[in-house]
Amino acid sequence: MTSAARIGERRSYDGALCTVRYIGEVAGTTGSWLGVEWDDPSRGKHDGQHKGVKYFSCKSKSATAASFVRPTRLADARQDFLSALHLKYATDPTTEKNPPKQIVFSGKVAEEVGFEKIRRKQAQLDELQFVILDGAQIACAYASQSVAAGDGAKDGRQSIGQVCPKVRELDLSRNLFERFGPVVEICSELPLLRVLRVNGNRFQYVPEDETLASADGVFDGVTELALEDTLLGWQEVCHIAAKFPSLTTLHTGSNQLSALTPVPAASFTSTLVSLHLEFNDFSSLVDIAPLAAISSLRNLNLKLNHISHITPPPPSHTTTATPGPIFGPNLHYIDLSYNNVSSWSFIDALPASFPGLTSLRFTHNPIYDDPDLDNPESVPTTTTTTTPPKSQGQKGGISKTDESYMLVVARMGPQLRTLNFSAITPADRADADMFYLSRIARQLAAVPEGPAEKEVLARHRRWTELCELYGEPVVVRQKSVDVNFLEARLITAEFTYCEEEEDDDDVGGGGGQGQGQGKGKGKRKGQDVEGKTKKVVKTVQIPKSFDIYAVKGLVGKMFGLSPLGLRLVWETGEWDPVGGFDEVDEESEEEAEDLAEAERERRGEVGGGLDLEASELQKKGGRWVKREVELKDGPRQFGYCVDGLEAKIRVERR
Repeated sequence: MTSAARIGERRSYDGALCTVRYIGEVAGTTGSWLGVEWDDPSRGKHDGQHKGVKYFSCKSKSATAASFVRPTRLADARQDFLSALHLKYATDPTTEKNPPKQIVFSGKVAEEVGFEKIRRKQAQLDELQFVILDGAQIACAYASQSVAAGDGAKDGRQSIGQVCPKVRELDLSRNLFERFGPVVEICSELPLLRVLRVNGNRFQYVPEDETLASADGVFDGVTELALEDTLLGWQEVCHIAAKFPSLTTLHTGSNQLSALTPVPAASFTSTLVSLHLEFNDFSSLVDIAPLAAISSLRNLNLKLNHISHITPPPPSHTTTATPGPIFGPNLHYIDLSYNNVSSWSFIDALPASFPGLTSLRFTHNPIYDDPDLDNPESVPTTTTTTTPPKSQGQKGGISKTDESYMLVVARMGPQLRTLNFSAITPADRADADMFYLSRIARQLAAVPEGPAEKEVLARHRRWTELCELYGEPVVVRQKSVDVNFLEARLITAEFTYCEEEEDDDDVGGGGGQGQGQGKGKGKRKGQDVEGKTKKVVKTVQIPKSFDIYAVKGLVGKMFGLSPLGLRLVWETGEWDPVGGFDEVDEESEEEAEDLAEAERERRGEVGGGLDLEASELQKKGGRWVKREVELKDGPRQFGYCVDGLEAKIRVERR
């Protein structure tokens, strides 16, 4: 037989914890039922409502946290703290009622080597410093009140302080406590306690708990407290935390918190350093604005919430926006990963709300996964139409993750020193700033001059600052063309071909020296004659509907070359950072300058893009490469292979 149930009682059925919320009959059935709310909401079937009748309410917001069980169902036995401690640490597994199952491999029993020594050491309860009793069905400090805290040995039993006086870290998560009082009783006899975890418990009547109210001095040495998955409100959390005058770290995740109320004037507001609020229901930073009162706060964890804005959008009937919260200068680190941020304006506003922010985690947000998500002028990039050629240290161009990383670094500015646990080097910052400038230039090129241009610049608060540092980028706007005109269906293509001339003075000279040597560029009639490069540029308008085969045939006729022996390379004019060259040394700088000089001599020009030459880019940190796309043979239309109505294409022999 089970004991008589009562509302608010904590029970365990086959290891699954629950709270009794209702006792009585259920329409359409016979007999009495217990309406319980499961700690694991996936175990239930409803939210306290059955066949349209609401019998009780649950603390959990889940629609499947509740169910009905019969009062006659056998519940798991409850334990006191000392019984659970002896059972886990001072009991020989071979003498248990249900000894652990043996592990067998290929018919042979696996033997545990060294575990017996560990068990003997842990069985010395008076030497234990780390005690983990989670899920142990603990409901009270002592089995009866015959041994009160501090009474010592009585009726042949010892107090908690005598059994395990050296405990420094205690985990009492997922047990059967109904009030915080038993936790106070246990901890009052552990003077060396520094870390307390009571996650997954369901404490009731916290403000009215007399034992908690008289707990002054019990938790003076505790610096870390975990109250995760307790479904406590923020005021209840603060009420408990106020009893921890030395508290530096507070965990209160998975508590369904959607907005914080003002923090009461309590001692922890001047000592708290790290606050963990992950797995809650915040939607904007205004929801956590009361935390600005905690002047000592340095680290704030907000991952896995629903944050999408600094301030909530104003109602439709008003245009007045809620001012953003401003946190103290001591707050240096914030974790905003796994949220719903979908606009770069959020990142732009972070420095104003967090003036002391130096470290940020921002992965797994929509805008981080797709950096062009909030860009109204976004156009398909070259990486979506064709595959850029592989260059040294670069595989297929820059990934979206790398783009997002650089955009966050550039938009946040020099105050950010660490992003996603990675230190930002001067080379990283220079690369990010210049990449950001190129993106702004692309957006400006997509709109006409005038109001539209000002709207674009208004979205980039660091535009003026970056232009002063690196120079203003060249913005090449496409001419506006009526789509009904023939001009709108033509692409003006500038083809550049570097052909090699031979020095007539050297041809045939030398008395036949060099006869029989291998053939190569710049050689004629077997002589080592170095050729001169002559650049030939021809411009022609080509219909967008031409496929690449037709374009190559046209180019072959223009330059007198065989179409099958040609390569067409589209010079996009954009710059991409090359991976693996973040650390620049003198040799790499000289090598980059030599390569740039050789390229200029070969082609006789320097590509477009940012108004910075390759050598200047190298000096400012990192290594950059011009994005070039080879136009592969195929039936694909020319208009789908290049962007805009103008294109620069380099012609090469295979």
